[in-house]
Amino acid sequence: MTNDEIHNLAERHGLMLSGKIQFNEMGIDFKVCFAMDKEGNQWLLRIPRRSDLGEQIRKEKLILQLVHRYLTVQVPDWKIATDELVAYPLLKGKPALTYDAVTYKVTWNMAKSSPHYITSLAKSLVELHAIPKDETSKMNLKMESAESLKLEIHDRLKIVKSEIGISNELENRYNKWLDNDKLWPNFTKFIHGDLYAGHILTYKNGEVCGIIDWTTAQVSDIAIDFSGHLTVFGEESLRHLIAEYEKQGGEIWNGVFEQSAERAAASPLAYGFFAIETQDENHIQAAKIQLGVA
Repeated sequence: MTNDEIHNLAERHGLMLSGKIQFNEMGIDFKVCFAMDKEGNQWLLRIPRRSDLGEQIRKEKLILQLVHRYLTVQVPDWKIATDELVAYPLLKGKPALTYDAVTYKVTWNMAKSSPHYITSLAKSLVELHAIPKDETSKMNLKMESAESLKLEIHDRLKIVKSEIGISNELENRYNKWLDNDKLWPNFTKFIHGDLYAGHILTYKNGEVCGIIDWTTAQVSDIAIDFSGHLTVFGEESLRHLIAEYEKQGGEIWNGVFEQSAERAAASPLAYGFFAIETQDENHIQAAKIQLGVA
């Protein structure tokens, strides 16, 4: 979409923008852009990339209302939420990292080694995972039990192998993971589901001040929320985060670190399943590369 088209779209929803629009192409489901209204207030706009995201938008709005009541950090306050446009006042802070969608160049908006980051992130995770399940059950969210976690991976593996394909190396790793009972938790909690440094807002000193992009929030394995940290910060940092999480009252089990590592390694499987759901040829081809069958 052009600047003029986005200005017109916002105006149809009662938001009068002024000046040039900045774009962020990182999102899979939404085109993200930043703009200023005529009163000088900064806004973030999310424009759906597909026509079938209406139900997802309505569900995420409910999720945001829920997490706002329990988290001490900021979450988006959607002022506009339709099938055509989502918009909210820009939050304080910046994503811990951003990357260029064309060059893939990573830009850190905080010191990667900040001592404040892990402490404050652990606090937010403890708050998030403590949100009562009975609150989420009213919202028709995906709710996995400890018993169904393995079944979900087993079914995804079967579907992705059948419709896209998967390398022997990855398939063997996932099957070995499924067979290792020691890694799997005996409980599930409310999670963000796509938590990594690009969805975590921080101040310049590294203190976490907000969490964005709640599309995949659900009741599931908390290791999913740790896996994104491992991918960006590495093993030692993840061990530090888990220790701090437990220190602040978070519930863990002996295999949480290894489970988080396997969750990170399963990201190609998750992407492949997403590609099949969307039936987007670009995603399918990208998933084949990740799954080692391109």
